[in-house]
Amino acid sequence: MAEYTRPTSEKEVAQNFESIKPLMNPTMAHYESSRCLYCYDAPCVQACPTSIDIPLFIRQINTGNVDGAAQTIYDANYFGNACGKVCPTEVLCEGACVYNNQDVKPIEIGRLQSFATTKVQQENKHLYKAGAPNGKKVAIIGAGPAGISCACELRLHGYEVDIFEAKEQPSGLALYGCAPYKITNKEVLDEMAYLQDQFEYKVHYNYRIETAGQLAELEEKYDAIFLGIGLGNTNTFKLQGVDLENCTGATEFIEQIKLKPLTTAVGKRVIVIGGGNTAMDAASESARMGAEEVTLIYRRSKEDMGAYEFEYDLAKAVGVKGLFSAAPLAIVGKEKVEGVYLVKTKVEDGKVTNEEGSEFLLPCDMVILATGQQKQVTFLEQIEGLELDGKGRIKVDENTFQTTNPKYFASGDAVNGGAEVVNACGEAKKAAQAIHQTLSN
Repeated sequence: MAEYTRPTSEKEVAQNFESIKPLMNPTMAHYESSRCLYCYDAPCVQACPTSIDIPLFIRQINTGNVDGAAQTIYDANYFGNACGKVCPTEVLCEGACVYNNQDVKPIEIGRLQSFATTKVQQENKHLYKAGAPNGKKVAIIGAGPAGISCACELRLHGYEVDIFEAKEQPSGLALYGCAPYKITNKEVLDEMAYLQDQFEYKVHYNYRIETAGQLAELEEKYDAIFLGIGLGNTNTFKLQGVDLENCTGATEFIEQIKLKPLTTAVGKRVIVIGGGNTAMDAASESARMGAEEVTLIYRRSKEDMGAYEFEYDLAKAVGVKGLFSAAPLAIVGKEKVEGVYLVKTKVEDGKVTNEEGSEFLLPCDMVILATGQQKQVTFLEQIEGLELDGKGRIKVDENTFQTTNPKYFASGDAVNGGAEVVNACGEAKKAAQAIHQTLSN
């Protein structure tokens, strides 16, 4: 019998998706911060893509300077609160903590980070204000972690910033693509409101930039343009049966659960195809939404999965089963999904090959494809002089994040092909500093 039942109210949704990193109270934060050794040349800082001075902010918490701790965090990462919750701290800062070498539990850096930043948000402490206007304007396409981070940094230098966002709310995958047990919609939107209140950038929602004419208009009106467009819909690889009812992409499924959990369709027997972190989230969320049986299918071995081990452990903890060395040949059914036709696989010389005569059918009533996201090549090819690599990613200077069209800068998933929220934030901050240097010269 499934551990979770189908939620029928917002209260039940909250119970099923209870936070895996609950907010600390002041006493917990004080005692946890007192465990820190405040390492010199701390490995946790080196492991952080935004290089937050972790020993400093932990010491500030321990001495009662929580506002100072929050500023230390936000100075390095404008998504400081969100990253405290959604970052894979187990393999980044906490994974690098020296306590791991002594079989001692590492410092709960993520939760301490969220504690400090939540406090200043709740008290509406203004840590920043926009710089004096410098007369120059920058357009940002996309209000995700990269776009928002770039906007905050540019506003410090006095640039007028307009963000054009295709959807009706900000923060990209932080809102639409992160599982509710990692971060809630309210937590994401509270941080977005907090940042916009201080930095006063403008966001134009439901405003999709998609034509050459729109791009030409931005090029004429703005001194620089930043691309924070992320990735597109799920890549289905033309698998037979993907058009059947109850077959959906993982990112689309996760988005629906974040926005409309009570009306999101979830099957009784769910198959999730893929081996990355998104697949783990989709599988775990299916189980928490009341699916009776959830099976994760991956064409290689468990050890070859791209997902972090702790993400797979989260999925297993809610009853998800793994089926490895099996690849889908087709999704079968008349109008609705009825099963997945699979074949056993083996790896020879690093390549996956099918075992002849090993085909079998696994019945199900829902399939979730976690097979990567499409690059937004069609849109990007409209930008004159903008070069893409062989995988559809935007080519940039690795130091400045300037594209091959000097008017455009870019970072985040459209450049790195799909990484963490914290990577997008760190890259965008550097890009904004490069925009400032370029326009100042």
